[in-house]
Amino acid sequence: MTTAPETLPGDIELRISAQPVPYREALAEMTERNAAIAAQEARELIWLLEHPPVYTAGTSAASAELLDPRFEVVEAGRGGRYTYHGPGQRIGYVLIDLRKRARDARGFVHALEGWVIDTLSDFGVESFRSEGRIGIWTHDIDGREAKIGAIGVRIRKWVTMHGFSVNLNPDLSHFTGIVPCGIDEFGVTSLQRLGHAIDVAQWDRALIARAPAFLAALDRACPKEPTA
Repeated sequence: MTTAPETLPGDIELRISAQPVPYREALAEMTERNAAIAAQEARELIWLLEHPPVYTAGTSAASAELLDPRFEVVEAGRGGRYTYHGPGQRIGYVLIDLRKRARDARGFVHALEGWVIDTLSDFGVESFRSEGRIGIWTHDIDGREAKIGAIGVRIRKWVTMHGFSVNLNPDLSHFTGIVPCGIDEFGVTSLQRLGHAIDVAQWDRALIARAPAFLAALDRACPKEPTA
């Protein structure tokens, strides 16, 4: 069951699923929609949803990082390693045609990270990118760096799929079945653990309010790294 579709700038469909969507079902729909967008037979899509508990394996996943497969494990086809999805975590799947924009894969990921970081700031959570570590990071209640959001994307024929996840109030013990994103020296945290009681509706409103800025950023190539 989903709410009535809405439209974002550029005639992009916004879909918000009211009930958890099984991961395999979402992956099949994403794959079909990605191909339809590439063929110019469907609108672009931003899909906000939640999954029942599942571990997903990216293209770089190492079997040694699957510590306790207590939930279904699905090969996702996205970049990255193992990730957990489950109740209390908000997923954003972003299916965008980069042929209409800057055709910059790195710029897309940078903009996606910025969208999540800016939305977290609306709730008083300072988060950041970390060199050499995929995902969205913040300082946990013990002061150490911890992951609060994951990024994993795939680009086919310049059309994106997959996207991001943000930990609102998941059961953090579920992450112990894997080495999240292959990084075992840092923990995982959530808005709830940090003292922010944010529900899905509040998160979605804040994220959608920042969607136009995210989409505008896709028209600009990512700044090149400075050379020594």
